[in-house]
Amino acid sequence: MKLIFGLGNPENKYKGTRHNVGFEVINKLAYDYDIPVKKTKHRAVFGDGIIAGKKVMLIKPQTYMNLSGECVRDMMAFYNKQIEDIIVVYDDIAFEPGEIRIREKGSAGSHNGMKNIIRMLERDDILRVRVGIGEKPPKFDLADYVLSRFTDKEMPDVIKGITKAGDAVCDILLNGTTFAMNKFNVTPKEAACHDIS
Repeated sequence: MKLIFGLGNPENKYKGTRHNVGFEVINKLAYDYDIPVKKTKHRAVFGDGIIAGKKVMLIKPQTYMNLSGECVRDMMAFYNKQIEDIIVVYDDIAFEPGEIRIREKGSAGSHNGMKNIIRMLERDDILRVRVGIGEKPPKFDLADYVLSRFTDKEMPDVIKGITKAGDAVCDILLNGTTFAMNKFNVTPKEAACHDIS
């Protein structure tokens, strides 16, 4: 069984913010594959089901973003899962809305949720799907920016990115990480040659 973590902050006041894109990808997968995400344990809301013929658990940590690693570590320990059994989905200011990137290892950049996961697991070879939320405007505080909401103009691309991230998770499960990376990790110019819309 694969554990798929979508990062975000609990409480309704954070719903729809840039930092909660990971939660939205989990919601999209839950809807598409009829997986109720309603169970509560290990400081998470989660549900289990089948995607691409594989058993999965869709998980939204409820620890708040900066402590996401505590939930990830606890759930991995309880279900006796190894690093290769998890996928983490989260927002990234390095990419524009509508863009995603799949990465198998590396630093967390400026993302505090991913930083905490790397710290808790004591390794960085963590498969992740990064969902673009747009670059922080100049002179804008990063914390304020990631907790802001998308503009109406951005929303069509945001929805496209969430959909694409869900499709990427499915492709990872069905065809493997290398296939998914080759399909989704392309520049907009290259994307014109691929059917990934």
